[in-house]
Parts: sequence; structure tokens; C-alpha cells
Amino acid sequence: MAIQVPTELLDGSVLGLLTTKDYYGYALTQEVQRFIPISESTLYPVLRRLKKNGWLETYDEPFQGRNRRYYRLTSSGCDRLYKIQTEWQDFSGAITTLLGGKIDD
Repeated sequence: MAIQVPTELLDGSVLGLLTTKDYYGYALTQEVQRFIPISESTLYPVLRRLKKNGWLETYDEPFQGRNRRYYRLTSSGCDRLYKIQTEWQDFSGAITTLLGGKIDD
């Protein structure tokens, strides 16, 4: 995919995935990569920023002698996701109209 994913949509994608369950960093990266071609190094700064803004919280779980850091959506993260979803609906509809040439005079 040659289209660059804007930060806002990447944030929304991560927040949206975390509505279904908590993920540890690598698994979350793998899940996003199923849909959007991003590098692993792209997602970790996003996670740190989302946590800093209070939209995610973390906890550690032991796994094979190491800890995995899990990410969980907060209530303010749910609010942020709703705002992104609303803005996406408007933007997506406008772009679909323009790309389809379906502009009413």
C-alpha cells in the first residue's frame, strides 16, 4: 500500500483493536500489520504516546521467564476512539465521493 497512514488513523486502529482484548506489544504490532503495512518500530512510539495521553494503561504478565507488557484501553481512550471514528466517517465519505466523481452541482 503506497498511501501513508496518518497518525490519527494509526491511533484509532490501535485503540479499536484494544476494544476487543488486551494485547502485548509484539502481538498488537502483528495484528495491525495484518491490515496496515507498518514496521514494528512504528508502533511502539504510538503506544508510548497513547499511554502518555491517558488513552492506554499497561500491566506486565510473566511469560516463559520474562515479562510481557500488555496494553489496555482506558475510558478516556474509548472517548478518543469514538471521536476518531466520527471524524473518520465524515472524512471517508467525502473522499469516497471525490474519488468516485459523484459530486452534485
